[in-house]
Amino acid sequence: MEIFSLLLQGLGVALQPGNLLFAGIGVILGTLVGILPGISPSLTVALLLPLTFKLDPTGSIIMFAGIYFGGMYGSSTTAILLNTPGEAASIATAIEGHKMARAGRGGPALATAAIGSFAAGTLATIGLAALAPWLVDLAVQFGPWDYFALMVLAFVTVSATFGTSVLRGMTSLVLGLVLGLVGIDKLTGQSRLAFGVPSLLDGVSITTLAVGLFAMGETLHTASRFTGVRETIEAVRGSLWMTLDDWKRSWKPWLRGFGLGFPIGALPAGGAEVPTLLSYTLERKLAKKPDQFGEGAIEGVAGPEAANNAAATGTLVPLLALGLPTSATAAMLLAGFQQYGLVPGPLLFVTNADLVWGLIASFFIGNLMLLVLNLPLVGLWVQLLKVPQPWLYAGILLFAAMGTLAANPSPVELIMLVVFGAMGYLMRCWDYPVAPMIVGLILGPMAENQFRRALQISLGDGFVFFKHPSSALLLALAAIALIAPLAFKGLRKFKGDDA
Repeated sequence: MEIFSLLLQGLGVALQPGNLLFAGIGVILGTLVGILPGISPSLTVALLLPLTFKLDPTGSIIMFAGIYFGGMYGSSTTAILLNTPGEAASIATAIEGHKMARAGRGGPALATAAIGSFAAGTLATIGLAALAPWLVDLAVQFGPWDYFALMVLAFVTVSATFGTSVLRGMTSLVLGLVLGLVGIDKLTGQSRLAFGVPSLLDGVSITTLAVGLFAMGETLHTASRFTGVRETIEAVRGSLWMTLDDWKRSWKPWLRGFGLGFPIGALPAGGAEVPTLLSYTLERKLAKKPDQFGEGAIEGVAGPEAANNAAATGTLVPLLALGLPTSATAAMLLAGFQQYGLVPGPLLFVTNADLVWGLIASFFIGNLMLLVLNLPLVGLWVQLLKVPQPWLYAGILLFAAMGTLAANPSPVELIMLVVFGAMGYLMRCWDYPVAPMIVGLILGPMAENQFRRALQISLGDGFVFFKHPSSALLLALAAIALIAPLAFKGLRKFKGDDA
């Protein structure tokens, strides 16, 4: 009953006119960036970070969350009509959705994607509201050794999850940890890695790093691959409404998609790509007519899209309750909290309960807005695909530079922005993930503080992290998460050599 009262309290916050406006702006921007090829929700959040640093924290974070969910839905429109997934999580949707569009059934494909996203997102929000307080109650009992072990687990899982190589992920993480050391040491008052530059004494701005790596780096990489050839947009023909048979074939995949997406998204090594592909595979195996898969089966759109949205909500469970981001956009949301001096985790539920529960309640409103706005406006979204991409990329770069200078008017910040933008571009060219670098900058100083506190309490005993069962378990999980991908890779190579 306490959860329902907290949700009602959160609805009161989310329904305030200003927060409703922020939620509406977020879902519209999210849908827009999800539809436009080459632009991700994390890029959009990064662009908006420097422009929202003086706005209300609750409204801004609600807007960022709306961008996240809108981007997940908008990428399905591109996947169905253009056969180009805006997000990696929409690959499964493109397989069947584009075939449906080519057969004149683009309307039902878009409809089942929208309704499935709404249903799964609503159920996942209820799950978030029920699960997060339980995790908070558990985390409140943590000591500094437990928090340090938890952050080590976060570092390892983030490095292993993002990208195709654990070593590349760890390299990106180490770069972020080094950047986190820049500035004045809070314990000794000594400057570290500032090289005599006064602007660096306050540390590296998370906003500058995020805009450089995500906005500038991603835009430069996408623009470098632009061929000038415009893809064929499949027109939406026929009715947008689903038939009775479409409903019968969709509702079970929606529920199964939620059942796969939310638990996997809530894991510290979650994300939306795995559950969407699992959902597609499951629906193909359970289909009464499996031969229709590959020819435009509606189940292949309904299940993955429900899993996609449920997983997106699930990633907010470890983010809000423990402060652990498990996706690139979740890392940017963490940067958004950091911008306002807020630290996601158990204390946030105590010190900023209105913000947290207002954010959770806004997910219900955001999902409803997506359902109401997207289907009637599908024609408008299709027209946006005709925007010349060179104009789009140039606008993003200009917007990124102006936004960063507005937040931090300094030549040093502009130089760092260009350097981080070049780093982001090169990291993408060489297939290095950039999200671990953001996580390292944000969580690195926190991990250092908890490490020092643990040693101070134990009078310098380094074994304190192994004497407590909870911290020892977390460190063991971190070791398994680090070794397992390398072991599986070696096993696959051994089998391949043997074959």
